Amino acid sequence: MTIDWTSFTPWSALLGGALIGIAASLLALGAGRIAGISGIVGGLVGGKAARWQLAFVAGLLIAPLGWLMLALMPAFVLEAGPGMQIVAGLLVGIGTRYANGCTSGHGVCGLSRLSLRSLVAVLAFMGAGFVTVYLLRHALIA
Repeated sequence: MTIDWTSFTPWSALLGGALIGIAASLLALGAGRIAGISGIVGGLVGGKAARWQLAFVAGLLIAPLGWLMLALMPAFVLEAGPGMQIVAGLLVGIGTRYANGCTSGHGVCGLSRLSLRSLVAVLAFMGAGFVTVYLLRHALIA
């Protein structure tokens, strides 16, 4: 494996990770809530949405639009068609229900609370991702 050092720009990822951590901490300290998106959206779908849940999801939808308006997004090429995107989205949704939370809930909030269940979930998420990338990029290519 080689790294394209001229394209390696860790600062946006570092800033994004710091902002996610700050937001999750503020929600936990200010409202006593966990910033797991599957639980938040589950509350919306269940019809028992609180104002903070609506505001959280609105922020998730509005923030990328603001980012795009500032034209800071790098070029992004998605190599999957609509069918593959739908299947992937459904699989992620099913996985978050089986894991009782999503990567943000377990990875950011659960690990910060030293939850063993979250550690197991994160290891499973990451392991599945590693295996998928290996199979799609290396093992399944003739």
